[in-house]
Amino acid sequence: MESISFCDCDVIHEGTVEAVRSTLAGQDEYVRLATLFKLFGDPTRVRILHALEQHELCVCDLAALLGLTKSAVSHQLKALRLSNLVKFRKEAQVVFYSLADDHVKDILDIGFSHISE
Repeated sequence: MESISFCDCDVIHEGTVEAVRSTLAGQDEYVRLATLFKLFGDPTRVRILHALEQHELCVCDLAALLGLTKSAVSHQLKALRLSNLVKFRKEAQVVFYSLADDHVKDILDIGFSHISE
């Protein structure tokens, strides 16, 4: 079993710390990124995103596909839409949803690749 080492020194490597500090984002950006990843923390939302990666679908299609109520799907789609992860288009009375852009597809693909290692 591998043991975990702890830093036992009191020396701060100022040059390294400053170099890294200059690359860090602002606090607001970390909050926004954490919020984005929280949306991927719900299996239902991830299933919706993965389905939409395959094809654009309406709420009724998603509800039938995932075995959920239209209300439950609509609730999740609203959260995904407000976070710019999905977009929609209207065709008469039907609203079709799809992934907002290729970044969302990339996040899903990288996630699936990572868990299958």
